Amino acid sequence: MNTITTTDYQFPNQKSVYRGKVREVYNINDELLVMVATDRLSAFDVVLPKGIPYKGQILNQIATKFMQLTEDIVPNWLIATPDPNVAVGHLCEPFKVEMVIRGYLAGHAWREYAAGKRTLCGVALAEGLKENDKLPEPIITPTTKADNGSHDEDISREAILSNGIVLEEDYLVLEKYTRALYQRGTEIAASRGLILVDTKYEFGKTKDGKIVLIDEIHTPDSSRYFYADGYQERQENGEEQKQLSKEFVRRWLIENGFQGKEGQTIPNMTDEYIGTVSERYIELFENIIGDEFIKADISDIHKRIENNVLQFLNK
Repeated sequence: MNTITTTDYQFPNQKSVYRGKVREVYNINDELLVMVATDRLSAFDVVLPKGIPYKGQILNQIATKFMQLTEDIVPNWLIATPDPNVAVGHLCEPFKVEMVIRGYLAGHAWREYAAGKRTLCGVALAEGLKENDKLPEPIITPTTKADNGSHDEDISREAILSNGIVLEEDYLVLEKYTRALYQRGTEIAASRGLILVDTKYEFGKTKDGKIVLIDEIHTPDSSRYFYADGYQERQENGEEQKQLSKEFVRRWLIENGFQGKEGQTIPNMTDEYIGTVSERYIELFENIIGDEFIKADISDIHKRIENNVLQFLNK
């Protein structure tokens, strides 16, 4: 399977490269960032050993589309997308928190609630809630931004401010932007017959001090979607929700004895299973974007990306 799981490019005026869980970011002359979305798959803050065909293209194209659909309410870092797997944007200093916003009690929040916790990131939750219930209003539950191999940790607004992780005047902007983006994402999802359950955003500051949205937005890696049709009925009957996210990968890992905890071994992912994951990501794309997914040529994906980025930089 032709996938891109690591890169080693040497672009003109390249200063450094940062390798995240899924993306690799090249600093060009302390002015531009060239962000390559790889086919790596991360779950429980662990990068799984095999790549998923077309995953990087899917994430990059969804994020690009949503940056365009939200740039009227929140400024973002994006300049161009010279390749299906590549976004180029302004160099930014990232904030050291991820802004998670939840409209429903699902995923990590539900696992914490089921374990008996009634406060999440300083936000009080009512008694008697069921998994996937809609919350009275969306709640912001930030996490610290962990290095590779480490786990993101829940953190309260109070702790962020008291520890000086983000200045209060900046944090108020992050909250405002997070709520605005989630509202817009919720409206777009509804138009596609979907519910945007929860999502996370990352922000940074440009050289001139402007706060902008960076990285990805409303992708299946950063967000959870339910199908709206039948949601209420399934809730009332205590049935599982039909969802679009990488939660299906997390559940497969849990069923096979892996949750990213010390001493656990990542289960073997067969080519057949990887093929089904790739198909699910394509399904995610087509449902979230509402267009047919056009597969890029992956016969020599490394060379294709290099040529397209060089052509852009040489302009």
